[in-house]
Amino acid sequence: MDKNLNSIILLSVFLYLIVFLFTKTQALQNGGTWMLLKQSIGISAMHMAVLPNGHLVTFDRTEFGRSNISLPPRMCRNGYQDCTAHSIEFDPVTLAVRPLMVLTDTWCSSGALLPNGTLLQTGGYFTGDRTVRYLSACDNCNWLEEPNGLLVRRWYATNHVLPDGRVIVVGGRGQFSYEFVPKHDDQESVHALPFLYETKDRAENNLYPFVHLSTDGNLFIFANTKSILLDYAKNKVVRNFPEMPGGIARNYPSTGSSALLPIWLSKENGSNLSAEVMICGGTSPDAYPLANSSNIFIPASDTCGRLVITAESPNWVIERMPIPRIMGDMVLLPTGRDVLIINGAGKGSAGWTLGREPVLQPVIYNIGSTEDKVNPKFFIMNPSTIPRLYHSTAQLIPDGRVLVGGSNPNRLYEFSGVMYPTDLSLEAFLPPYFEAPRPKIVRIYSNDSRIGYGGKISIVFDKAAESNVTKDVMVTMIVPAFTTHSFAMSQRVLILSVDAVRNVGLLPSDRYVVDALAPVSRNVAPPGYYMLFVVYGGVPSKGEWVQLI
Repeated sequence: MDKNLNSIILLSVFLYLIVFLFTKTQALQNGGTWMLLKQSIGISAMHMAVLPNGHLVTFDRTEFGRSNISLPPRMCRNGYQDCTAHSIEFDPVTLAVRPLMVLTDTWCSSGALLPNGTLLQTGGYFTGDRTVRYLSACDNCNWLEEPNGLLVRRWYATNHVLPDGRVIVVGGRGQFSYEFVPKHDDQESVHALPFLYETKDRAENNLYPFVHLSTDGNLFIFANTKSILLDYAKNKVVRNFPEMPGGIARNYPSTGSSALLPIWLSKENGSNLSAEVMICGGTSPDAYPLANSSNIFIPASDTCGRLVITAESPNWVIERMPIPRIMGDMVLLPTGRDVLIINGAGKGSAGWTLGREPVLQPVIYNIGSTEDKVNPKFFIMNPSTIPRLYHSTAQLIPDGRVLVGGSNPNRLYEFSGVMYPTDLSLEAFLPPYFEAPRPKIVRIYSNDSRIGYGGKISIVFDKAAESNVTKDVMVTMIVPAFTTHSFAMSQRVLILSVDAVRNVGLLPSDRYVVDALAPVSRNVAPPGYYMLFVVYGGVPSKGEWVQLI
């Protein structure tokens, strides 16, 4: 009898586990939803950023010829008979498009959001290769341009916001150096970075280097297959990391993508926090010359690598994606647990007409731990119907959607007679959490949404599902990234330390307050605007803008 009872108990536990795991898997694997927001925004979205007013700014290049959206009357580029816009502002709520005036060429440039919420944008090609541009978040603001704001020409460079609020500009074609913007005085200079020269091969494969701010204030820089930790203030390499195994080039034109994984804050660790980088996709170092000269299109890599850059003896942990991918975008989702990998091709290279086999299905990577045999795990999402190849972008916005646009693998705007026509549309991908009831932020107790370092943040929210409120609440803060060429510059997710969760005690009864602690260090969280989310039971609220000062 005892044996039968034990068997029944074991069977019941087994069936419960099966149902539990199946439910969890289905929740992650509902595949997400695609929405076509605009058939045409007038330009192809080569670069993307989101401003603190929630609007999306995107632009391509000025030398494509005429775009498909006109500037306001009497606004033409000086010296050109081109009265069309090459930059626009998009309101994701009303779907309104506002043309913006950019004078110099922004082709393959870089950018970052300054602490005051102004979009800073640097470099480009020919007329724009030394230009610094500024765009503020207001109804009638337009681009302001400083023609000689850079000390040297920067094309295919990378930007990152620093703890002091400045922006570092790293590399670019033929530039093995870095500099800072905005300039504080006339004495500033260019700083040599031989690492960028050492990682250049015959196809380059070191452009748009991956740059991440580590939690100790130094910069992790990855180019081709190698990486360093740079003390940029002293212009000193303080650490050389192991080469990423596999012989796959990861940077332009063998374009993979990279993200700094979410940083968990805690009262105990203060600013002594772990930092881990993830790099996915790319291709053979010879993929560009083979595609360009011989019409041989090498398959993309299906590998990802994770590296804890703060570890005493870091080593790469390699995992495999379910779909090989080049030119994919890695977008950190507000859950604090997931990375969306979206856009790209299965063969070929970045560059004009060199990508093949568009990858239409996004993948969500559940971060977990590298030691965990169940997680991390990849989940294939529902496909788009629109190829997003070279010069495509993806950008998280405060309501939790990921806006997806661009794809122009052609030298000009080409809508017919080519393998992959220029695309001017804008889509939204809604991750699986849109299928679940979402919590709602009611109020953030702060001074005009300004938050001081080390201070308490009290957030009133309404929960939307049955769960253990005291255990299942997180608060995440996300830096709005500048995205181009498969890399989200300055992208950063912070998971705040939660001090307490309590019921407000008033109607509605599902209303709670979560007390979280703001970051204590500018190295961990540079000053500026963040999107703040309450995550309840793994489902994020819509984000609210806060400014860390």
